[in-house]
Amino acid sequence: MRNKEEGFHVYEYAIFAGVTVLTFALCVSMGSVSVPIRDTITIIWNSIFNTPIPDTIASPSIILSVRLPRVVCVALTGASLSLCGGAMQGLLRNPLADGSTMGVSAGASLGAVIAIVLGIKMPSLPFAGTMVMAMAFAFVSLIIILTLAYKMDFSLSTNTIILIGVIYSMFVSSILSLIITFAPDKVKHITFWTMGSLAGSSFDNALVLLIALMSFGGVIVLNARELNAFAIGEDNARHIGVNVKRVKLVVMICVSGLIGVCVSIGGTIGFVGLVTPHMVRMITGPNHRRLLPASIFAGATFLMLADLVARILLNPLELPIGVVTSFIGAILFIYIFYTSRRKSHA
Repeated sequence: MRNKEEGFHVYEYAIFAGVTVLTFALCVSMGSVSVPIRDTITIIWNSIFNTPIPDTIASPSIILSVRLPRVVCVALTGASLSLCGGAMQGLLRNPLADGSTMGVSAGASLGAVIAIVLGIKMPSLPFAGTMVMAMAFAFVSLIIILTLAYKMDFSLSTNTIILIGVIYSMFVSSILSLIITFAPDKVKHITFWTMGSLAGSSFDNALVLLIALMSFGGVIVLNARELNAFAIGEDNARHIGVNVKRVKLVVMICVSGLIGVCVSIGGTIGFVGLVTPHMVRMITGPNHRRLLPASIFAGATFLMLADLVARILLNPLELPIGVVTSFIGAILFIYIFYTSRRKSHA
């Protein structure tokens, strides 16, 4: 029988959701042209219910057409990457694990870059070509990594998967460098994209991200109890009735699909899936029934704040969001690593 105390409490949902909503309102209202938060909320509220926006409120088009879709996409991307990181850290029992550990992020990036260089597009959705290629290469990368790991280790052990993933990422990075060398006219576009950027995001992008998060992310959250069992070791988890191989495959497939969608829309954004679950774990503890939902909110909040910094720090210039997340994430990770080492030696 499930213990209700293991799950996320209503008041905890309210706190995390409240912080995320406040951050969302702040990020939509701030930018090169600041709009009061009250006016921002009025614009969004009136647009939802299709009521006239007062003439006294300036720049509603900036909010509705530029910032709102962008911030929504940023929040969904941050939530997705953080959820993937938390799931992979639990699955592989490695605090340094995230989507990039398996090489899936690198594979998705390769697919997206090929789509950019070859100009692969679909008439109905301009970004669909990049998305399809990113997801396809993410899944192909997963198949390659699992096949190689299976050949080396029938049990698909954690260390083998991580080793193959790191080697595969290095191999893909060399291919990306080769593509950039032979596509000089695309260097600027590819370089900015690989640093991560959600500028120009649309509500179509947001809808795709939402569907991906609800489908792939929902399956990951449903496997939270099984991920808890991995903490005691794969053999012990198997002895208490967990189908270790099935859980590994299901979670890895969902992580690959979710990362593929995020990479196709926002490019390569590092450290979100690595650092955010660590920070959340300090608050919620290691229980994945609490950790994963909290990681969704925390990831959205973290990436929205990083995107805000990217937009306003060098205004009117804009930094790639991946640069900001890597800078902030590296500092936070060093702090987390240092404090955890001190506690372990205390």
